[in-house]
Amino acid sequence: MKSSEQHKAEAPKTLSFAIIVTSSKLLEGKYPQDLSGDIAESLIRGKGHTIVLRVVVPNDVKAIRAAVKKAISEHRADIVLVTGGTGISPRDVSIEAVTPLLEKTLPGFGELFRFLTFRREGSIAVVTRATAGIYKGSAIFVTPGSPSAVQLALEQLILPEAPHIVKHAREG
Repeated sequence: MKSSEQHKAEAPKTLSFAIIVTSSKLLEGKYPQDLSGDIAESLIRGKGHTIVLRVVVPNDVKAIRAAVKKAISEHRADIVLVTGGTGISPRDVSIEAVTPLLEKTLPGFGELFRFLTFRREGSIAVVTRATAGIYKGSAIFVTPGSPSAVQLALEQLILPEAPHIVKHAREG
């Protein structure tokens, strides 16, 4: 049986990422800059990975789902990061868009994200529905849209495990 260190050693070193920011307000010009997308891109590139797609889509189930499918089928993203839409307001629909696509879920991601958020920010962690899973050999992570949440998810969970997750997602 292989140890987790052996698995990680056999994992790909460079991955392709798609960043999908869900924000109708950003599209409407109510925010001057996509800070979360900027942070995500900087952190991902800083670890030597590539960005194959970066797009802002409205808070709409069909638009989000279409962007995720396109990221994987046309852009061949190993990892799709969907930011925003994980709360409980009516416009928060990223979970509803992505969950039906998932062939396997990674419940530990949401659990650990909420735990880390609780440690950092307190009980606000209960309102996030952050999730992750596998679709067609690629990993999808859905995080809250705040810059601090994106940074937390990438630095503490996604970037350290992404190669290992992709390795297993692609095994056949």
